[in-house]
Amino acid sequence: MHPDIPSFTRTLAEAAGELIRRERLAAQGLSTAYKGGAELVTHADLKADQFICDAIRARFPGHRILAEESAPTMQDLSAWQGPLWIIDPIDGTVNYAQGHFQSAVSIAYAEQGRVLCGVVSNPFVSETFHAVVGGGAWLNDSPIQVATKTELRRAIVATGFPYIKGDMRPIVRRLALVLQECADIRRLGAASLDICWVAMGRLDGYYENLSLWDFAAAQLIAREAGARYGHFKPVPEGVSQEFHDQNILVANAALFPQLHDLLNRADAGVDD
Repeated sequence: MHPDIPSFTRTLAEAAGELIRRERLAAQGLSTAYKGGAELVTHADLKADQFICDAIRARFPGHRILAEESAPTMQDLSAWQGPLWIIDPIDGTVNYAQGHFQSAVSIAYAEQGRVLCGVVSNPFVSETFHAVVGGGAWLNDSPIQVATKTELRRAIVATGFPYIKGDMRPIVRRLALVLQECADIRRLGAASLDICWVAMGRLDGYYENLSLWDFAAAQLIAREAGARYGHFKPVPEGVSQEFHDQNILVANAALFPQLHDLLNRADAGVDD
């Protein structure tokens, strides 16, 4: 990894965060549309996406970019070994458009199929989570660590729900059992921040199906904070464990296996 990438990534994420903060405050307000008829996107998503991508191309012209708005697809991602940037210009767009504070810019940098640097920056509360592989996890300039709870009945667990409503029964079964067995549940609306909140102990666990740009940076931050990151269902053969976006689970080492078993009990229809 180029030695400038960690500072470049943090500076870029914070600059993009300031951009989206200003756009929301602008007198003309936000223009909105729906991707696929279901997923909200604002002009600020597009503007921030272009700002981030332009900066990366100017500084690292040979690197590939996977960005939610401008470059949302990339073939053979699991096999790609070169420099790769994974970008969500606004994670929590619905929160953003509604005037909530739980939104963030997420930027991850990967090489050899591994995320090496990740930044998640929330400009509305001046919080930037960041990590470099092997260097610990940080909130602004202070180190962070995962919580140390060991009992599910004391755990606060977060999740989210899909924009496109298909068969909701598995989601509802999981939700019901988590509510029954854990202390409480949160649905905050920005996956990158949910995972970072696990990393710093504001939450004890998190599970959901996501897109890669939602979690690429945050999963590194969580791991570097001492969390266990993985999946509560087997990852398909030939698919990257790091990039697989279904059945994601994040918790500390004590709670991870308990939540893993709980979610599988829900999927088996077992509630006792």
